Amino acid sequence: MTQPDRHILGISGGRDSAALAVYMRQHHPELPLEYFFTDTGKELPEVYTFLDRLEGFLGKPILRLNPDRDFDFWLDEYGNFLPSPRTRWCTRQLKLRPLEKWLRADLDAGVTVHSYVAIRADEPTREGYQATHDNMQVHLPLREAGIDRAGVIEMLQQADVGEPDYYSWRSRSGCTFCFFQQKIEWVRLAEHHPDRFAEAVDYEKTALRDGSPFTWSQGESLPELIRPARAEQIKVDYERRRERLKLRRPANPLADAAADTIDDVYGIDEAAGGCVICHK
Repeated sequence: MTQPDRHILGISGGRDSAALAVYMRQHHPELPLEYFFTDTGKELPEVYTFLDRLEGFLGKPILRLNPDRDFDFWLDEYGNFLPSPRTRWCTRQLKLRPLEKWLRADLDAGVTVHSYVAIRADEPTREGYQATHDNMQVHLPLREAGIDRAGVIEMLQQADVGEPDYYSWRSRSGCTFCFFQQKIEWVRLAEHHPDRFAEAVDYEKTALRDGSPFTWSQGESLPELIRPARAEQIKVDYERRRERLKLRRPANPLADAAADTIDDVYGIDEAAGGCVICHK
């Protein structure tokens, strides 16, 4: 007997994947979607609050996929070398590995798995999670529907889901010490979650002691970054850049609401960095 297809949608804890879940609930209620969240164990507390709120809208649980080995295990396996844009072992081991383990038996048994990925229409160069099995098919509903970032924010507001609270001080990932954070985000992490920042400092010290060539933030250690004078300099630089962005921005209420992220302020292309499974 042929098993039915599976339909899965990964929730990252960010706005885009949440908007995709809302979109699919509203436009394709006939699909037996399985929502999942790959939990690194190092997520911000705001992420779990947001997942609970999203579950209320969806009317069904979001499965938590926990890695069989935690961040500390893999850090030791990689010789205490911190993950970095060039060595993204955290994504491989804590995000992709649990997902592939969850699906492997069905894929090998011939079940077709449809994966719905949150890539917007205004991200033409961004690619989704690349299927690693012939029986997996990847779909990009937001792009196909022409939904951009402003549309994502509007959709979340209309559904009364809103955005994760960390967007008030951070740009994308809900992972505590994501290496794609800008320096202003590290400063704000120290302010909003000093215990999590202290944990990141401890990991960095251990890595440097064991010869890692990377610090969490390129070019300086976290203790250096939050020295009062340096932290104030980072904040001033950020506000100056933000004001320049506002002066260049066309007058459009929806665009204004959508284009005030840290990535915009620093002129960073979302497609150029980050991992879809983490950041979206």
